[in-house]
Amino acid sequence: MTFISPTADQVLAMTVSAGIAEIAASDRFAAASSDMVAAIAEGIGQFAEGEWAPLDRIGDTQGAKAKDGVVTLPAGYAEAYSAYVAQGWNAVSGPEAFGGQGLPFTLACCVLETLGAANLGFSLLPMLTVGAIEAIAHHGSAAQQAKYLPNLVSGVWPGTMNLTEPQAGSDVGALRTSAVPVTEGEHAGKWRIKGTKIFITWGEHELAENIVHLVLARTPGAPAGTRGISLFIVPKYLVGADGRPGARNDLRVVSVEHKLGIHASPTCVMSYGDNDDCIGELIGAENEGLKCMFTMMNSARINVGSQGVQVAEAALQKASRYARERIQSARAGSPDKTPVTIAEHPDVRRMLLRMRALTEGSRALLYYTAGQVDRGALGDEAAEQRADVLVPMLKAWGTDAGCEVASLGVQVHGGMGFIEETGAAQHYRDARITPIYEGTNGIQAADLVTRKLGYGQGAVLKALLADVAAGAGDAPALGELARRCSAIADWMLGEASLDDKLAGSVPFCTMCAVAVAGWQLLRQSQAALEQGGALARTKPVVARYFAEHLVPEALGLAPAATGGAALFYALSTEELAGA
Repeated sequence: MTFISPTADQVLAMTVSAGIAEIAASDRFAAASSDMVAAIAEGIGQFAEGEWAPLDRIGDTQGAKAKDGVVTLPAGYAEAYSAYVAQGWNAVSGPEAFGGQGLPFTLACCVLETLGAANLGFSLLPMLTVGAIEAIAHHGSAAQQAKYLPNLVSGVWPGTMNLTEPQAGSDVGALRTSAVPVTEGEHAGKWRIKGTKIFITWGEHELAENIVHLVLARTPGAPAGTRGISLFIVPKYLVGADGRPGARNDLRVVSVEHKLGIHASPTCVMSYGDNDDCIGELIGAENEGLKCMFTMMNSARINVGSQGVQVAEAALQKASRYARERIQSARAGSPDKTPVTIAEHPDVRRMLLRMRALTEGSRALLYYTAGQVDRGALGDEAAEQRADVLVPMLKAWGTDAGCEVASLGVQVHGGMGFIEETGAAQHYRDARITPIYEGTNGIQAADLVTRKLGYGQGAVLKALLADVAAGAGDAPALGELARRCSAIADWMLGEASLDDKLAGSVPFCTMCAVAVAGWQLLRQSQAALEQGGALARTKPVVARYFAEHLVPEALGLAPAATGGAALFYALSTEELAGA
């Protein structure tokens, strides 16, 4: 199937939900004119359609291969990545001092969203680089910034994030990778890194001349747990005084995981310091690595939420095309018994409209979040805090929505959806990782109710919900959902125990996300009606479906959000697990 970039809907979302014109009114982002916004959305759409989308199926069927410490990708990937770098797409929001265009984060989100919809596994390569840029820009020394940022910003050198270890999983504080100071020789002042990391996305490949790994490790005498973690820059090739890659560092890929999906993305087991000569540079202060890494993780969580949008868009396009082409049965109740396309049948229409509402709703939430990030970068502290509150909603609900849309896409195809050759199953398989990595959706929900809910003693979240209620207009269920979320927030801030809050965190996170997404779809609907054109016909229908179907479903989650934890512990662990 030919991928078609959702450019018009992206521009509407950036205009209305992100408020890109207001952001461009600042001196810092003045270059983000309406013409620039349209040019980037259209340009990356054309690039993704022509360069990345054609590689999607070969990436899924052939995947990344590891042999003798070398990871290879199918034919065409190196050329497509080289074209991506050459055209400057990686540098859209990068700092101008290091070769970036300095445009808003919102536009970088548009670039990644389009690339990921065209080829999800491939898009993880630039996605992690964005986080590495932010970490070094915020926490690196001037020398480190000068050494690494120009090539990271351009994409000539991609970056990775190394947290997870076999024994630790999501418990980062349990990591064992060590960092020992080098006191003599050419690397004096640096550190020797030793340990094993797993689930390292694009940890090794031959698409670039160097790879910049950011690695969490523990220094001698460091406090136990997360308080004793430091962050290190560990390049694949040591960088010489001339800024060029030199000797190979003492690190290697052990294997590439055999995964359910995203086969084009090499998920690596990485070994550092097999020969006790892996050299790294401390970034930021010692024992503050988690703080530095969270700069990367926040960006990554937004972009993983975007992956929910991406896979939903791809699955929606594939299912819509199939529904328009597949002829089967006459329309129920029609006197004409001529078979029609399945798109004429009510239940298929239900699925397609649901898929579209979830896709456009999660996109609305993505760009609303991105717009708040940009306002935060301009010094708006309230927007920065609102963005922090929105991130777990976007990551969790956005990826849950992507999984549902991909599943519905298989259903629309019927039995052919279960057959790999149609490609519908690929989206289903690709989508399933997104609720897991960069912090599982349960961790996101826990973050919302234990940390983000506490911002201003609940004032930040409640102000957001008040805005939703005020903007609900002629969608009464949406206003009721916002008010119900606010009441649950009060309960969680008050009488609820920690166990009770955590037990209700996932349904509460879903409720809040649906409320914000529904609000933004209403705003887009109103703007589309004013602007006219094709979206003036479609957006109001999508927004109405969301308000009349998805919002009431979210209201139905209230008992689960407030039910408490007692029932979860009514059975012993042995009884629950069936031991």
